[in-house]
Amino acid sequence: MADVPDFTLRRVRALDETGGFTDPVDVRVAGGRIVALGAGLPADRETPDHDFDGTWLLPGVVDVHVHAMTHSHDPAELLRTPYSYRVAETLSALRRTLHAGVTTVRDAGGLDAGVRDALAAGLADGPRTQVSVVPLSQTGGHGDGFLAGPGLDLSVDYMIPDHPGRPHHLADGADEVRRRVRENIRAGADWIKLMVTGGVMSGGSGNFDEQFTVEEVTTAVHEASRRGVPVMAHALGGPALTNAVRAGVRSIEHGVWLTEADAALMAERDTTLVPTLVVYRQLADAADAGAVPPTVADRARAVGAVLGEAVRVARAAGVRIALGSDFAHRDQHGRNLSEIPLLHRAGLSVEEALLAATRSGAELCGLADETGTLAVGRRFDAIVIDEDPGDLSLFEHPGAVRGVFRAGEPVLPHVRWSARCREAATV
Repeated sequence: MADVPDFTLRRVRALDETGGFTDPVDVRVAGGRIVALGAGLPADRETPDHDFDGTWLLPGVVDVHVHAMTHSHDPAELLRTPYSYRVAETLSALRRTLHAGVTTVRDAGGLDAGVRDALAAGLADGPRTQVSVVPLSQTGGHGDGFLAGPGLDLSVDYMIPDHPGRPHHLADGADEVRRRVRENIRAGADWIKLMVTGGVMSGGSGNFDEQFTVEEVTTAVHEASRRGVPVMAHALGGPALTNAVRAGVRSIEHGVWLTEADAALMAERDTTLVPTLVVYRQLADAADAGAVPPTVADRARAVGAVLGEAVRVARAAGVRIALGSDFAHRDQHGRNLSEIPLLHRAGLSVEEALLAATRSGAELCGLADETGTLAVGRRFDAIVIDEDPGDLSLFEHPGAVRGVFRAGEPVLPHVRWSARCREAATV
């Protein structure tokens, strides 16, 4: 990783703790962290100035639901692709994700600890990463992509490729769930992910039924908590969602049919909702275009019909909402910020949507003291845009983010930064 410079950005409009923007302020960064923030900071001869007047500064986006190891929904393609090639494509996808403004991700299945650690060591360019390694599913459940012809066990659509040391993805009964949790933690998991209901992309022809018993979910959460590892639950609704919240999962992924009672319980237990609206909108569009199999299309339309309702229910109950894209395709990676305007259209204010994309994700990932806000002492994970973000639709377009800093390093230098560096080089 390159040496991190010390510098001051002058006259930026910075996202504040309310989700609004300040009047033009100066931000001084040293050692990769914010050391001063305010209007008219005195000049420091040791710290170069960069004029960023007319730009907006936000914390780096935290996407808490990605599948960076997956680049296609075609299982035949993925089965033919060597694991080493998938790793290389994953590193390319993570670099695009970083340059799009996402400085922290939580991978919801597929990415292993080796890639996470390689990124942290600076061997490749990507966001700071937390991993769940292998999501756990019951036999015949949402994550089970069993191939009946050859009789092969594999994850649905082969999203989770085989590799040495990879834990198995199927677990039945409390004892087996306990073992799989231990195997994932041994493999370096930062999170345990449970598939507690069916989903749109389920391998079978079933619907959004309850999966895993109360005992199995409780066992997983208890075993993970003994090692200080939180649990995330894929749950679209129904008793399985309620049981997962009661068992102590840290976040509900999707929560499409969230009820007011469940939302009240989530608020009481400080459980975060990760609604993943953008991927469901895309699936519903694909269903209307006839681009997915009939069983998937039926489920996609059912979800599309209520898209965003869970956000309104959760907001009314005071549930924390965090941005997750659920992207798992090469055409999606790097477009993660398109979730932001959908959160707004689902009922969050502009300010709340921006905080869902930054502070809320950092809080969920246990990183609120490090990132997610622009404050003295925080790492300078930040993005620069040239248009007023009050119109969140700008995030639907690639290239809206014009500059990206990761811990003070300009990984995507803004033109103002580049121009200042060129001037310094000619002096």
